[in-house]
Amino acid sequence: MNKLTRLLLYICLVVMAAGCSPSKPTTSQPAQQTIRYNIGAEPATLDPALSSGVTEQTLENALLEGLVRMDRDGKPSPGMAKSWEVSADGRIYTFTLRESNWTNGEPLTAEDFVYSWRRVLDPETASPYAYQLYYLVNGEAFNAAKIKDPAEVGVRAEGKDKLIVTLNEPVPYFLSLTAFPTLFPVNKKAVEGDSTGWAQNPATFTGNGPFKLTTWEHNKQFILEKNEHYWDQDSVQLKSLVVTLVDDANTELAMFESGQIDIAETPPYREMERLAKDNLLKLSPDLSNEFYMFNTNLTPFNDVRVRQALSLAIDREALVSKVTLSGEKAAYAFVPPGVNGPATGSEFRSLGEKLIAGFNPSEAKKLLAEAGYPEGRGFPKVKLLISNNQNHRFVAEAITGMWQESLGIEAEIIEQEYKVFYETLDERDYQVARVGWNADYNDPMTFLDLWEKAGPNNQADWTNEGYDRLLKQARETKDSAARMDALFEAEKILMSEQPLIPIYYYTNPYLEKDNIREVIHPSFAFFADFKWAFVD
Repeated sequence: MNKLTRLLLYICLVVMAAGCSPSKPTTSQPAQQTIRYNIGAEPATLDPALSSGVTEQTLENALLEGLVRMDRDGKPSPGMAKSWEVSADGRIYTFTLRESNWTNGEPLTAEDFVYSWRRVLDPETASPYAYQLYYLVNGEAFNAAKIKDPAEVGVRAEGKDKLIVTLNEPVPYFLSLTAFPTLFPVNKKAVEGDSTGWAQNPATFTGNGPFKLTTWEHNKQFILEKNEHYWDQDSVQLKSLVVTLVDDANTELAMFESGQIDIAETPPYREMERLAKDNLLKLSPDLSNEFYMFNTNLTPFNDVRVRQALSLAIDREALVSKVTLSGEKAAYAFVPPGVNGPATGSEFRSLGEKLIAGFNPSEAKKLLAEAGYPEGRGFPKVKLLISNNQNHRFVAEAITGMWQESLGIEAEIIEQEYKVFYETLDERDYQVARVGWNADYNDPMTFLDLWEKAGPNNQADWTNEGYDRLLKQARETKDSAARMDALFEAEKILMSEQPLIPIYYYTNPYLEKDNIREVIHPSFAFFADFKWAFVD
């Protein structure tokens, strides 16, 4: 075999998947407009009234659309509403809907939003995000069954294309909130045809977004195709979106590097240095945080000194510089950098960078001794609950090692599948749990209202009357600076009592093939938005 023949054969072997043949030259073909995207764990539901995780909400954002949609720059832009007017006092919004249809061909009207929002607030629905509609007149009272007539809630239709929304007080981020899945419309006929199964079956799932659901192979993949009924279908270039459900970060990386997927959301921490060195790692801003949450109903975690000791024993700077390696920033408060502050262009975090102390083993030992556990003696073995994600385990192993070294406290890491993990939190069947929170909209309230008394996401069961009073004050004031001051004072209370340990503020590291264009990786609410995406 001569050198030329060997060279041709070698080239063919390298690019065989592209159909190379030594006797026939290849011709360029238009790109297949399909993106293969791994989202991780199987979503618990695609019903926007019941979902609470970023995985579910990313898919819902592709299949459904609210009154507005966040544009490429993260600003609210017309969605189902082609325009809107706001009253002088900021309390009444009049949305004018465009002509549009559901995927079953039926027209979508203002009454669909009325039905959907009332359904979220209906106590029988048990929506975990019902509080996002408490801004409506009588929204909270209806959800608490103090008012029985849904017509008294501040949302109504005038004809087919007018939606009138009346708020208790002006809400500066209300437009952005209407782009959040909880406020998406659902099809009444589909829901009432099968109240529990309609959002689990492509045959019954009825949407209004850029894509439609055609296949759901549980624990394997979704297939979404371009929705021919979508009002802005000319902007949608993808023919299909294949969403795989692989929750193992190492397997996901192997799939990306072998060409089985085009985008990977969770590169393993252990591979970050190599991926960055090979120019494969991409980073985008992310308004989110990682924290460890305590079940404050349980001894010894009902003792603030124990919670503070466990926090002081964590070397956050070492975690972000030696473990995660993705540009994360050590967290010494709860609200992350980048969240809007009191003035245009300002950040909330600038009000106070650090609200808790950093790594201090001697102070941690002192507090633990004062709580009755000198050198960790008599302290029960900590059960640390995490979802089954290698990156979460990697960090958990580092933190539990710090607790052992600094405080003499032993810990057992318990991993649970994604859906089971959240069920365990809801049942309060945990001691300490690793949790992450991604902003639903760009405002500190999306982080701080988690911890209100009886809040559905307050799985720590922590309560503080002063904290709740400050959040109420922030909602009622019309002065932006006074509002931010109230929120900051509330955050100081949260960080002094520490029902949670802030660990670090996230960035969004991901892997994406070079020929993928216009996939938006927003800093809040979703993993990715594919409305404008295409393959080059």
